[in-house]
Amino acid sequence: MDAAQRERYSRQILFTGIGEAGQQALAGAHVAVVGCGALGSFHVAALARAGAGRITVIDRDYVEPGNLHRQWLFEESDAAQALPKAVAAARRVAAINSLVEIRCAVADLTASNAAELLAPAQLILDGTDNFPTRYLINDYAVCRGIPWIYGAAVGSYGLTMPVIPGRTACLRCVYPDPPSAPQPTCETAGVLNAIVSAIASLQVAAALKILTGHAAELMARITTVDVWEGSIRQIPAPAPDPDCPTCGRREFSYLEESHREPVALCGRNAVQIHERGAIDLAHLEARLAPLGEVRANEFVLRFLTGAYELTIFPDGRAIVKGTSDLGVARSLYARYVG
Repeated sequence: MDAAQRERYSRQILFTGIGEAGQQALAGAHVAVVGCGALGSFHVAALARAGAGRITVIDRDYVEPGNLHRQWLFEESDAAQALPKAVAAARRVAAINSLVEIRCAVADLTASNAAELLAPAQLILDGTDNFPTRYLINDYAVCRGIPWIYGAAVGSYGLTMPVIPGRTACLRCVYPDPPSAPQPTCETAGVLNAIVSAIASLQVAAALKILTGHAAELMARITTVDVWEGSIRQIPAPAPDPDCPTCGRREFSYLEESHREPVALCGRNAVQIHERGAIDLAHLEARLAPLGEVRANEFVLRFLTGAYELTIFPDGRAIVKGTSDLGVARSLYARYVG
């Protein structure tokens, strides 16, 4: 580090848990943040300010006005332009800390792209909102021996748990299968920005401990917080289950999925459709302009027709708002995109 860097991070270096050696290690670290919404945007901002050397941001969505009360990197102008969250995050990080190398991926993390997007990250932070993606992260992290930090928040309640392959229980040791009943979401139960920042802060603290060489000191425990009730509870995480499909039997089924079917986005009255093959957004804009309202930038195209809104990405993926019916969404995609 040069003198300017030592001054920039001086209060962090003074903390005995980090020191200059820890700050140097952090400057050489590479962290992947999967999901750049409420939790993930805080992760990215905090890591950038702390001096993490390289951050990969993976997110499939775009900024909307309803995000702004709890998603820490975004501004009204981002929502007005419907910027992809990963792109908006990268722009903000460049203004926060120009020393940080930021890589953004406007994509849904899948089995087919996980290795490309997550390598060579040393640690993964969970900013997602669904169990299939978390199970995919868990499979990848356990398979590669990479630590990751699980986190979730809704309403005023949240929880977090570190997963250190080979030492702690993995996600499927604790949750062998996805919940069978519909779970509350930010769209159905609301969320306080205070619980988001609390859980994200705990995740980042665990990440800093690992990245600065103190992984062995990290306690394997599940932390739950309710900021409205004012309660905090910590319990030891269970020991790794020898019969766990992932870390026990080393069956990585979530890494073996070859294609994702359309999926309704819980609480949003929207369906995400995965299609393979690049789309020329400029060509599509010209074709759709006579058929409805089109708003486009270099990253995304939004097409409004009647009660429906299609947001189309260059990789062929689309979010169809106005329906949770997979058949209707597929029909609209076929009609207007092809």
